[in-house]
Amino acid sequence: MAKIISVNISNNKGEKKHNIGRCHVLRHTGLENDAHGEDKTRQISLLAAESIEKIRQKGLPVNYGDFAENLTTQGLILHTLPLGTKLKIGSEVVLEVTQIGKSCLKPCAIYFTVGDCVMPKEGIFARVLTEGVIATGDEIKILSQTTSS
Repeated sequence: MAKIISVNISNNKGEKKHNIGRCHVLRHTGLENDAHGEDKTRQISLLAAESIEKIRQKGLPVNYGDFAENLTTQGLILHTLPLGTKLKIGSEVVLEVTQIGKSCLKPCAIYFTVGDCVMPKEGIFARVLTEGVIATGDEIKILSQTTSS
């Protein structure tokens, strides 16, 4: 079963996020009170614990939220999902995958420490289709994998 294992926000852009356990998700913003909330296509960022584990295996003791991901997941290979995939999280929230990976303006501290960073290659971004509350432990279900145009 795929699930949420950390719900992360930060007060400012450019810093690690911290787990708050549960959060209201707003349709035109993303996670309530998160510095990265925006009314565009990158409202919420997701990164799999399996991706974070790759960096841990290189000797860096990183935590969930250290890659500035809003949602840390387990049991789903996020970066293989097609654009347009719709994900239901918990009983209410529906997200649509809008971007796979990202371009970093400059290498981060993690990159300089271990020579690699997983967020640019394996992190994904989504927009909120249906708002509600997301909490640690919520199940993630794939509703559709139809590619959007």
